[in-house]
Amino acid sequence: MIRKQFTWALAALALLPLTTQAQTRPPQTHPATQPEAIGTWSNPLGTVKVKTGDCAGNLCGWVVWAAPQAIADARDSGVTRLVGTELLKNYRSTGPGQYQGRVYVPDMGRTFFSTIKQNDVNSMRISGCILGGLICKSQEWHRA
Repeated sequence: MIRKQFTWALAALALLPLTTQAQTRPPQTHPATQPEAIGTWSNPLGTVKVKTGDCAGNLCGWVVWAAPQAIADARDSGVTRLVGTELLKNYRSTGPGQYQGRVYVPDMGRTFFSTIKQNDVNSMRISGCILGGLICKSQEWHRA
């Protein structure tokens, strides 16, 4: 009985970020895509460059350049052509300089829930998360 209650408590705790997020999100009153987020961005190692833009009111981004090692890593995961692959998908604005959408990680061959936070005009933090945002990994990307 105690184990069953503990399991339900853990499940409720894991879902808490989803329920509070839905209840506290203000109505969208700002442009869907901020001009600062549009451009070409480089990952922390400088091995991939992604061009972002407005896609039907949402932010999206495609690989426009990749180093040979990044291409090889993606190929090992089944991505035959890294350049041209959409990595940032359907990011909608959740506040000034903040977005929520899906990120595709080519070397894992998987898509994850993601957030983008614009630090300033030349840097942004991209986070990919599992379990409704409970476990996330982030990277600082810089304008190329």
